Amino acid sequence: MTPRRVFIYLVVLAAIYLVGFVPMWRKARAETALREKTEHALTAMRIVKDLGSAAIDARRGAYESARQEASAFFMAANYETDQRDRSALTDAQRKDLAPLLGSRDEIITLLARNDPASAERLSNLYVAVRKALGI
Repeated sequence: MTPRRVFIYLVVLAAIYLVGFVPMWRKARAETALREKTEHALTAMRIVKDLGSAAIDARRGAYESARQEASAFFMAANYETDQRDRSALTDAQRKDLAPLLGSRDEIITLLARNDPASAERLSNLYVAVRKALGI
């Protein structure tokens, strides 16, 4: 076999490999982008779910459960607002959400004291967070 013939075989083999590889690579990229978009939406929904659960539990008088769920909401929301470019939230969502997180200590204290006013505060916060996140 001549070196020229070996070279031609290698070029043909590389072309065949690329014909199979490129479509699969493009599909994998598209699926990865879709997965990331879905994970971001899921993260936002989990944040809202925790706050909604806290509001419902506070209305029912289950203040300890509400306190734990509210704490989970504040931790997740703070984490996402601190992540910047790696966050599941957009810049606008983080900007709108950040001021709402300032009431954390007050709400947690109301829940720890079994104060019925906490239910109204959580409900108002829930509505504001949904508006900020566009959900």
